[in-house]
Amino acid sequence: MTAGYQPSSAFLIQVLNEEVPLSGSEYATANLNKVIGFVTDQDATNRDWAAFILSNFDLDTPELRSALVAFADDPNDRVRAEAIRGLAQRDRALALPYIQSALSNPPVMVNIFEAAAIVADPALLAPLKAFAGS
Repeated sequence: MTAGYQPSSAFLIQVLNEEVPLSGSEYATANLNKVIGFVTDQDATNRDWAAFILSNFDLDTPELRSALVAFADDPNDRVRAEAIRGLAQRDRALALPYIQSALSNPPVMVNIFEAAAIVADPALLAPLKAFAGS
C-alpha cells in the first residue's frame, strides 16, 4: 500500500495488511460483508480500496458481484476502473459494456485496459483504436 494513498478506514487497512480474514469462518464472512458495505461510503478512497479488495478476492458470490456492479457505476474514475477490472475477471459479458463506456469517456484508467485484455472481445477493437487515435 502506497503511504500517500490509503483508506481512511482502519478496518480496510487491516484487511489490506491481511490482519482480518475474509473467508473461512462466520467472522470472516461478516468482514467480507463489511468490505462490501463500503460501496456507499462517503470517502472515495475507501470505496476505491474496497473495490480493489473485492476485485482481487478469489471468490465470486452474488453479493460480491453486486457490489462490483455498484462500484462500476461509482462517480469516481478510480473506483469504477477497479470494479470493472474485477467484473472482467468474473463475467466478461457483464464487464463488456462498462469497458466500452469507460473507453469512450476519458480519463481512462490503466485498469480499464487490463479489463479489456481480460475480456478480449472483438467489440472492444473499435473503441481501443479510437482511444489510440488510429
